[in-house]
Amino acid sequence: MIPAPADAPAGPDRAWFDRPAAELAAELLGARLVHESAEGRVGGQIVEVEAYRGPEDLAAHSARGRTGRNAVMFGPPGHLYVYLIYGLHHCLNVVAGPGEKPEAVLIRALAIDEGHALARRRRGGQAPELRIASGPGNVGRALGIDRGLNGLDLVTGPVWLERRVGPRPAIRSGPRVGIDYAGAWVARPLRFWIADDPHVSRG
Repeated sequence: MIPAPADAPAGPDRAWFDRPAAELAAELLGARLVHESAEGRVGGQIVEVEAYRGPEDLAAHSARGRTGRNAVMFGPPGHLYVYLIYGLHHCLNVVAGPGEKPEAVLIRALAIDEGHALARRRRGGQAPELRIASGPGNVGRALGIDRGLNGLDLVTGPVWLERRVGPRPAIRSGPRVGIDYAGAWVARPLRFWIADDPHVSRG
């Protein structure tokens, strides 16, 4: 596994991730997510996320208890939880806290600002510029992240975060996408995005 390179900016430490998912979600907006792979480096600014608040949240994978699939959520904060949906799309989540409470933040959209050519090639070369990493499956594909990176430590790389520089952007919130099975949790405003950013997914 390729570690974070020497020229990578110092990212957040473990304690930075150790907070409830909804709180971490807001801090992730405007931060950069980067993957240094054998093919090259791709990175972008996080512009849309969803928070999943642990076993009480009927939309969270941890609501079903600990399984082989979701075990990373039950470990320490600051790791990647990667899962496959529809047998096609790898979705990546940042494991939150507090402590080992199994909460996580789904990365729904990035504004790619590094490695455009590689990200576009991974998307098949056809994606419009604003849609290269729009939608959680497209984030995983553009960054070259799959289940082989499940459990990866975001503190040490080769996938890492660079904290937001400058003031917090204007943030909007609303219900999460595709969770009609989650009862009273369907309407909770746990999806967050940077207001008016054109890279935000279409739901």
